[in-house]
Amino acid sequence: MMIFKSKIKWAALFGLVLSVSSLVVHLFLAKFSNVGLVQYSAMVGLSEDFAAKLGTQSIRYKKLWGVVKPLESLKPYANARSSYPVPNEENNGFIYAKIFGGFEKIRSSICDLVTVSRLLNATLVIPEIQESTRSKGISFKFKSFSYLYNEEHFIASLTNDVIIVKSLPEKLKAARRMNKLPTFRPKSSASPSFYIKEILPKLKKTKVIGLVLTDGGCLQSILPPSMSEYQRLRCRVAFHALHFRPEIQVLGRRMVERLRAWGQPYLAFHPGLVRDTLAYHGCAELFQDVHTELIQYQRAQMIKQGIINEELSIDSHMRRGNGSCPLMPEEVGILLRAMGYPPKTIIYLAGSETFGGQRVLIPLRAMFTNLVDRTYLCSKQEFSDLIGSETPLPQDIFEMPPAKSEGQLKEEWNKAGPRPRPLPPPPDRPIYQHEKEGWYGWITESDREPDPSPTDLRMHAHRLLWDALDYIVSVEADAFFPGFNSDGSGWPDFSSLVMGQRLYEIASSRTYRPDRKFLAELFNSSRDHMYHPKHNWTLTVQEHLNKSLGEDGLIRESLLSKPISFLSHPLPECSCRISSVEVPNQVKGSDGRFLYGGEDKCPEWMQHGLESVSLELAATEGGKFDENELPEYGTDLDEQPELDDSNNRTNTTLPLDQDEEMDPND
Repeated sequence: MMIFKSKIKWAALFGLVLSVSSLVVHLFLAKFSNVGLVQYSAMVGLSEDFAAKLGTQSIRYKKLWGVVKPLESLKPYANARSSYPVPNEENNGFIYAKIFGGFEKIRSSICDLVTVSRLLNATLVIPEIQESTRSKGISFKFKSFSYLYNEEHFIASLTNDVIIVKSLPEKLKAARRMNKLPTFRPKSSASPSFYIKEILPKLKKTKVIGLVLTDGGCLQSILPPSMSEYQRLRCRVAFHALHFRPEIQVLGRRMVERLRAWGQPYLAFHPGLVRDTLAYHGCAELFQDVHTELIQYQRAQMIKQGIINEELSIDSHMRRGNGSCPLMPEEVGILLRAMGYPPKTIIYLAGSETFGGQRVLIPLRAMFTNLVDRTYLCSKQEFSDLIGSETPLPQDIFEMPPAKSEGQLKEEWNKAGPRPRPLPPPPDRPIYQHEKEGWYGWITESDREPDPSPTDLRMHAHRLLWDALDYIVSVEADAFFPGFNSDGSGWPDFSSLVMGQRLYEIASSRTYRPDRKFLAELFNSSRDHMYHPKHNWTLTVQEHLNKSLGEDGLIRESLLSKPISFLSHPLPECSCRISSVEVPNQVKGSDGRFLYGGEDKCPEWMQHGLESVSLELAATEGGKFDENELPEYGTDLDEQPELDDSNNRTNTTLPLDQDEEMDPND
């Protein structure tokens, strides 16, 4: 009997060993054959919880939010390097300008205007922003330039570069009203020689010229090496002189503080889904239903205007494979999960226009529960205070088409075709409110888009404010991911401007610069199992995105973005490297310009300033300062607020002023 019991014990032990071995083998094979992006790792979550309680930071967390060390030696330095005499009032005359377009075109155009004024030794009149000028009844406090930017700061910051005035002298105003002054429409690729040979003689003759800017600039992006001071002037305008008006700055900083109040870093994401850009590249088939029709209509208009010299219908999926179409929000969510960002990561959604609406954001919201935008962070009262008091607009009254006469009805009946005649139409149904507004009211009834209504014009003006707020939050973000940048259209885009300012201010910040063509090939290879890709696929994504943060990404942007917009890649002209760091390998392009590593050494006064800051940090921390130590963040992800199914705030504590109350209905 004892021998029988002993055999049972040995058999049970043997079975237990086999079970454990089988489990280990299955886990090993699962790890190296398939990676589920939306799965939650209990061990990782447990380790991060312990890290939060102990005040430490996991290596995985540092890899997601830490600085890019190879770029830490780059510092902003847009000061003039050579003699740059102060302009005098006895110059060649005045330049006034009208700027058409959205936020990106306005910002780039202003920088080019200042540079051209300096080139022609002319006095610049504060330019007019047409998006706000055309909008009737906006706040009397703000008009044109001051609707978006701080006029006084703009003038004072550029005193040593260009003379700027708020308006033309009275005797010239009358000539302008009578259209007696020469006006030019320069392209964004206009060369300096164009201004010297074509415009300067007329400026000297008439003492004033007008410029109409519609392409997002008026001077070519890449200037000769001898004009590097003009490139640095562009940087001083964009990154130092162009400050938003105080109301915008205050609310933008408040939004950043509210994101920081959750105790976690945040990532900013700009989808880049803009109707004009989608139509230009022919990305209509990436959408469905009426959105495809809207893009195609806009593309047809661009063909008529000569903006596009292609056919109306093209293969959108082929364009997507070439990298000419944006990454869809669903794809961006998969990439971020492949990088290791947990589901509760705070993602700020930037952009005043996301074509396709909330429907295209559903997959991204499913992967990241803390996807927020400006409407989540601010109350209606704060938006109202930012806009100011506006004159009420008359409501857009929807009018039914005029009733057809009896003769017209008989004529249509006779032309109805062979018998049997079609059934009469069903009785009229009520016209719902959503069918009276926007494109619902015309896309199915007319072949021509109606002219913008007063409400539409005011909405376009408000978009400038929303883009300004998003710009502040995106520049300050711990990480930035563009859905569409350097698209090759020749127009400046929001993401590229954000990436350029982040590169200028803090080059080592985590700014992803993805290659859409490369990623499209990756997605095509795993289209049938996007949410459960192979382990090698995930490693390839991580390798590509990590490389895009550093030298490889900068070289690629220098080749693609800089020829279109200098502000998207202000290197090497507007930066310097601290002398204590070894200069990296210099990379030059086929035209001889530096793509990477051509920055000057930082001056001694800047070097001493950086050293003093390091010593102060070390003294504050009470220990030895380690330059290689990454900034620490909390890792208690479970305490982050989430959105419930109705997109309302849950467990949210926003740091409002004592005299403010958040409207629960906002």
